[in-house]
Amino acid sequence: MVFETLVKVKKSKKEWRQQLTPEQFWVCRKKGTEPPFSGEYCNHKDAGIYRCVCCKVPLFDSQNKYDSGTGWPSFWQPLNEQSVATRPDLGLFSRATEVICSSCGSHLGHVFGDGPPPTNLRYCINSVSLEFDTQQD
Repeated sequence: MVFETLVKVKKSKKEWRQQLTPEQFWVCRKKGTEPPFSGEYCNHKDAGIYRCVCCKVPLFDSQNKYDSGTGWPSFWQPLNEQSVATRPDLGLFSRATEVICSSCGSHLGHVFGDGPPPTNLRYCINSVSLEFDTQQD
């Protein structure tokens, strides 16, 4: 897959609300978290690409998905280093590393250092922030 340079997507809060469902808006734009084991892609096994629900940028390949037992789709690496970004998420009760879409800044989930080899990372992603595509670029 050839990865093109990301185009930064900027929309107003009103535009995001018009495009997204209330749950998508809460998770993606307000840093919410869907309940564990509730998301559409938690046990999803089909081959394809997971895209950002907000801007459609390819984020994760199903070949890098694994069952972490946490209740959220988990990946050991993103599709491309440019597709996601991370930043500290200093919550009231915990410290974590937030994963965001590099193109539109959408909150996707968090990354932890307890994943499988070869990266030992677990990208724990909200299903509602993803869109599945069987057509690979």
